[in-house]
Amino acid sequence: MKISFTINGIKRECNVNSTTRLLDLIRDDLNLTGTKEGCGKGECGACTVIMNDKIVASCLVLAYEADGAEIVTIEGLSDKNILHPIQEAYIETGAVQCGFCTPGFILATKKLLDEIPNPTEEEIKIGLSGNICRCTGYQKIIDAVKLSATKIAEYKRGEKVDTK
Repeated sequence: MKISFTINGIKRECNVNSTTRLLDLIRDDLNLTGTKEGCGKGECGACTVIMNDKIVASCLVLAYEADGAEIVTIEGLSDKNILHPIQEAYIETGAVQCGFCTPGFILATKKLLDEIPNPTEEEIKIGLSGNICRCTGYQKIIDAVKLSATKIAEYKRGEKVDTK
């Protein structure tokens, strides 16, 4: 079946079968490999994307369900070669670790900060609860979210170059 959707601001049309997962469409057909497959059960958050302004585990979404959807992957967050403030914050705090889970955490952070611009540590933990990092602890990730909130506030006040 033919579906159409917008991904990272670009309208696309694809032919998919009824069992194709959104994750496979994104990675294999569109070659957007920043979205990772971890557990394949929607438990780890490595395949997180933002679809219609909601965080989804793309391994649990069938591709045909994306018909008419607006999707953002990690590739859609930066502006060409300019990193998004959230990406900058993850790098500056050393929250990237092995990097496998990082795209999912960054998209979950974006969604959290879109809803709660200055979250408490408890709100951060809840906001990122769908994502698992197997490398180490979560303190650097929490620090990255706090720094992201600061950076985005600076951008909005015009203290930094405009961003998304």
